[in-house]
Amino acid sequence: MRARRSPPATESPPVTLALDQTRAEAKADHAGIRRWLWIVAALVFLMVVVGGATRLTGSGLSITEWKPITGALPPLSADAWAEEFGKYRASPQYQLLNEGMSLGEFQFIYWWEWGHRQLGRFIGLIYLAGFLVVALRRLLPARQVVTLFGMGLLLGLQGAIGWIMVASGLQPGMIAVAPVKLTLHLTFAGLFFASVVAFATALTPLRRVEPPRGRASAWLLLLLLFVQVALGGLVAGSKAGFTFNTWPLMDGALVPPGSQLFAQTPFWENFVDNVALVQFNHRLGAYVLFAVALWNVLRLRRAAPGSGSAKRSTAIAGLVLAQSALGIVTLLLVVPLWAGLAHQALGFAVLAMGVVHVTRTEQAARP
Repeated sequence: MRARRSPPATESPPVTLALDQTRAEAKADHAGIRRWLWIVAALVFLMVVVGGATRLTGSGLSITEWKPITGALPPLSADAWAEEFGKYRASPQYQLLNEGMSLGEFQFIYWWEWGHRQLGRFIGLIYLAGFLVVALRRLLPARQVVTLFGMGLLLGLQGAIGWIMVASGLQPGMIAVAPVKLTLHLTFAGLFFASVVAFATALTPLRRVEPPRGRASAWLLLLLLFVQVALGGLVAGSKAGFTFNTWPLMDGALVPPGSQLFAQTPFWENFVDNVALVQFNHRLGAYVLFAVALWNVLRLRRAAPGSGSAKRSTAIAGLVLAQSALGIVTLLLVVPLWAGLAHQALGFAVLAMGVVHVTRTEQAARP
């Protein structure tokens, strides 16, 4: 009986070729998904800046209705502008703060709020289109598709919170939105932004193997960053940045007296509406955040010198220091538009770096 000839050693089995092709396609799919997610993250970052401009220009209450579909069209005639202006003139903000405003002045604040809402609609469409492509083409495992769906729900919830925030400012006697609702709006924007950055980072291959160090401190930094964003939202909502415009002292004291910090009743309202305590908490949060960021740098540089985690922690500490300096400048100048926007934008840049740091640290810790 003749022995069967084995195939030449140089031939590649069909299974191997198919596997290589599948991996190449998955790699290309991941690159496309990453581009989509980074575009969404950039748009959310822009949305935060535009939202800050809307707040600082007093434009947020200029549109008194929430019409998700028909509201996309602005007034297109003189009669339509007159009708829209009439709705605003019936609002408490106009009657208590802006009485006598001209149509041209109203149009200025209207366009800021309209642009803010349009950008929100655009982000929703971009996210929905990308999600449908990923889901229908099955470009990711089911678990990750479910995660993306949950992120989409978070985006929708953020839009609903935005209207709840605006509605709070249209109540009798109100001339601005409620600080707590503004803080929720900003915090949920940060949560969605962080989830997009984390997902995009997780899909990006590691360039080198990193030592699994600093997981707890990375999460602590991220938690403190979110707390500081929330405290900043309370400062913005209560307009606390327009008072106590000195540093490092507040009204001549490093720590204001308790009678000033807790002057309101009930006790908990001081943390929301008392501008002295709101600003003091934001200052204190910045000190704690920078101290933890600096401690993390020193610890990682000793434990894992030259590692990616040490370099990222150094970058975070530098950004926190720059953000703190910008916050001081913003306070001393009594919140000019450019400084307020730069402070808010840099805050989200630091948040993004904190998310990347946590994601990469978690990837390094996996077996």
